[in-house]
Amino acid sequence: MKPVPTITTGVWKAGSRHAFWAVVSLATALAAMRAMGMLGPASLRGLLPLGFVLMAIAPWVLLTQHGRRQIGVRKASTNRVYVQAVVCGALAAVACGALGLALFGAGADNWYASIADYYRRSVPTAGLGLLQLHLIFTLPALLFSPVGEELFFRGILQRALEDRFSARAATTGECALFGLVHACHHGLVATAAGISLLPRSAALWVLMMFAVAWMFAWLRRRSGSLYPAMAAHAAFNLAMNIFIFLLLWPR
Repeated sequence: MKPVPTITTGVWKAGSRHAFWAVVSLATALAAMRAMGMLGPASLRGLLPLGFVLMAIAPWVLLTQHGRRQIGVRKASTNRVYVQAVVCGALAAVACGALGLALFGAGADNWYASIADYYRRSVPTAGLGLLQLHLIFTLPALLFSPVGEELFFRGILQRALEDRFSARAATTGECALFGLVHACHHGLVATAAGISLLPRSAALWVLMMFAVAWMFAWLRRRSGSLYPAMAAHAAFNLAMNIFIFLLLWPR
């Protein structure tokens, strides 16, 4: 009897070569959207959440079902990793906040102070209580960036880079891009004269975001799933906002 041929399923809906350049082009476009949404006029602020939505739907546009499972859209190997993920994410956020206060106080070089300032510019805050403000900014932060960024950076971008480079080099690349795009949140400052840079604190912030991204990537590799990385990312954002509203928000 002849052996039954094995049916192999591709990862990308297009060929891997075309997919690589499609992902690189998408990463460039998403970085530009984030920069415009964070640093541009108020009329462009919607580009930030739109970018997260595009990141979230990209796996269903670019990958086959088999490809989505390969990048980690599947159940984690163990449920215990979620506890570790939440603890790691929260502790990382507190460590970043404590370092910012120790080095820069509540001044302009404090990365969480920059994020708080962006919050104040995003919506009218007059008449709203601290709890209301916390919920307004925290609930979206528990969904949009943890889901979108993990699907894109630790999922699609990691896989596209692995098609060309080693796994370690791919992780280094996607974590580096993750860190660099977060310079839009702190480091690059929009002024009337144009875009300025806070060089010392920007470098530290980008390095910290690189390290946090590496932690998310480690959780994804350890569990075989993107879901623990999403949990850690959400815990980071939650702890960061608690830190901001408790210690940096003006009373």
